[in-house]
Amino acid sequence: MSTIQVKDDNGVRIITFNRPDKRNALNLQMYTRLTEYLIQGESDNEIRAFMFRGQAECFTSGNDVADFLKNSNLGVDHPAFRFLFCLLDLKKPVVAAVTGSAVGIGTTLLLHCDLVYADASAKFQLPFVRLALVPEAGASMLLPQIVGPVKAAELIMLGESFNAAAAHSYGLINDVIDSDDIFQFALHKAKLLAQQPPISLQATKRLMRYNREEVRTQMKKELAEFATRLASDEAKSRFAAFLKK
Repeated sequence: MSTIQVKDDNGVRIITFNRPDKRNALNLQMYTRLTEYLIQGESDNEIRAFMFRGQAECFTSGNDVADFLKNSNLGVDHPAFRFLFCLLDLKKPVVAAVTGSAVGIGTTLLLHCDLVYADASAKFQLPFVRLALVPEAGASMLLPQIVGPVKAAELIMLGESFNAAAAHSYGLINDVIDSDDIFQFALHKAKLLAQQPPISLQATKRLMRYNREEVRTQMKKELAEFATRLASDEAKSRFAAFLKK
């Protein structure tokens, strides 16, 4: 069974996190597949939009910590960060349907999506500081721009979980959708995007994300600090406790 499932539907590439026994925790192989499917879809003129989803119980619980620590030599070629930089560079629009846990990268990847919908079961969390790390995916820049610096400090520095209603009020998601309808609703929106004039749509996305190079620079700064923090005694202690638990 593939841990990343892909289906193309009327111009939309649907990418499903499919590791429910591990709460869709992302390992290095999954990151590699995600990047490959995005690159393929970006070069395919029949694909006009992307959609991320998980199962009803979980979007993704973040990194598979044990697997991530096996390749802790972080840099721009690390599978997780290759995926994040690929997401940053996508020209085509991205929709996300969030159900259940969206932890760590499960929340930060949403900052690079153009439309995000969640159901009432969705729980978002940015636990980086709790793990003695720092944010990634440009979250240290993008989150303050979206929710304001005061709320961003609360969400990142305390790392407490928050629900879909809160995420909607902060402007992190477009709407809260009934659980029975969430996947079809998000897919419908993705198909509407796929029906738009593609060159105009991509140009509009490029104009709206005018600070992409600034975000790239910030992501590289985060990566350097993340690597330093990951190697620290502070982080090793936190991860040891996490894995033991």
